[in-house]
Amino acid sequence: MGITTLKLQVANPANPAKREILEMIVDSGAVYSVVPASILRRLKIKPVAKEEFRLADGSTITRKKGVALFIYDNKKGGADVIFGEEEDATLLGALTLEALGLALDPLRRELKPIPLILARQN
Repeated sequence: MGITTLKLQVANPANPAKREILEMIVDSGAVYSVVPASILRRLKIKPVAKEEFRLADGSTITRKKGVALFIYDNKKGGADVIFGEEEDATLLGALTLEALGLALDPLRRELKPIPLILARQN
């Protein structure tokens, strides 16, 4: 298995013109995306909550969480984002992939569009 990386833009939903290009590791096993806190602060994205995460060694850490706009090709989607600290990897997680209408093909390590389904009442 290889690592899949993706270049995309991260923006402030309140001011989408304010954006930065990032190369992120695609981690469909991660719920949230992780972006360096310094970039989120530059984009004027503010934390709205804190989340606790368990590490592989069993210890826990707490990180701030906000909301960012992610832009890839012609796709845009808003998703929760974790304010990454210096030792944290920059990750593109499952919620962001879904917000963009994409899924990771685990065999080819490529992003594929997912069918978007909408339920309607008759």
